[in-house]
Amino acid sequence: MALKGTLKDFGIADIFQLISHQSKTGVLHLHSGDQEVRISFVSGDVVRAESSTRQKQDLLGAMLVRAEAITEPQLQEALDLQRRTLRRLGDILVERGVLSRDDLKQFARLQTTETIYKLFHWQTGTYLFESEEVVYDKDSIDPIRSENVLMEGFRMVDEWPMVRKRITSYELVFRKVKELPVRAAGGGDDLDGAFDEAFGEKPAKEGDKTRDIGPNEEKVFGLVREDRTVQKLIDLSRLGEFDTCKALHNLLNGGFLEVAGSIKDAARPEARKPGGRTGGFPLGRILIQIGMYLLLAGAGFLVYRLVDLDLFGAVRGTGLQEVQAPSVQEFIDGLQLQRLRAALELFRLEHGAFPETLQELAQAGLVSERDLAYPWRQPRAYQRRDGGYLLVRPLE
Repeated sequence: MALKGTLKDFGIADIFQLISHQSKTGVLHLHSGDQEVRISFVSGDVVRAESSTRQKQDLLGAMLVRAEAITEPQLQEALDLQRRTLRRLGDILVERGVLSRDDLKQFARLQTTETIYKLFHWQTGTYLFESEEVVYDKDSIDPIRSENVLMEGFRMVDEWPMVRKRITSYELVFRKVKELPVRAAGGGDDLDGAFDEAFGEKPAKEGDKTRDIGPNEEKVFGLVREDRTVQKLIDLSRLGEFDTCKALHNLLNGGFLEVAGSIKDAARPEARKPGGRTGGFPLGRILIQIGMYLLLAGAGFLVYRLVDLDLFGAVRGTGLQEVQAPSVQEFIDGLQLQRLRAALELFRLEHGAFPETLQELAQAGLVSERDLAYPWRQPRAYQRRDGGYLLVRPLE
């Protein structure tokens, strides 16, 4: 039985979740105006995304040339052979030794994800999912988990507005101001540090310009030249539009780069602006909810099960609110604050302003009554301010 409807009633995130949870295999057809995107799934995972209106510069061969993975003459020779033999372009390039199989996989994945992320800008449209056998090149394509696509979509929706404030055009060029600091060995894999930072347990020191410098920033910094635009850096980095722009944003904020001007790209006369606002409120709400629940699904899941079962009381002979261990209270408080902040943003998106009281979040079904005061008995201190809010823990 086909699954069909409108994106207004059943958002893209809902569709992806359904296909993933039921491990469906088939093709999802999405239409909006003159745009059509076809996404192929195998056992709930994405294996291919194609756009009927894909521009020439978004074709695989053009992406490879712009990334300087192959040359234009090499592409034309491969295309000529493809027309004669009807074989896949990627296979031809690999067999001719001008492209590695790993590079082909990387670009195939990038082409697929960039096509899907553009859907997050659609305001209206229809969808149709048809269960059918999907054949794909397993040597050149690694399936992508639908949950990963949704989490990336949520991250982009959340962070694009911040990035756009610094990266205002794809025609900007940059100059290096100072070299990047040398990261300590293993610094990028500090799980404890990342966990603490995620829950606000170890705030960054004021003036620390290196906290946002990671592998993406290092890669983009190495590619920067005063004749390379944002678009060229996107092409060369192989990170995708969002991650490249975010890396540039972090490098600018850290004082490692400065804007040197802009260069008009004759090949892209439309002068696209970075990112784009998420089209339609339902998708934004769904993505925020997904982010909230997935955020709590890891380490927080165990704590919430203990809460629901009141295992703290069973073990210690007290109710959960009587637990005095500061580390437990701090951990739970961090999780709850993350949930409340996400709910506040969701409320603002839906109503145009933050609520007068936290009680309105519970009344709207965004959080439970327990979230408003737990793990302490006193309610949290909350005050709406111009364009923002103050939210702190209660006095113990």
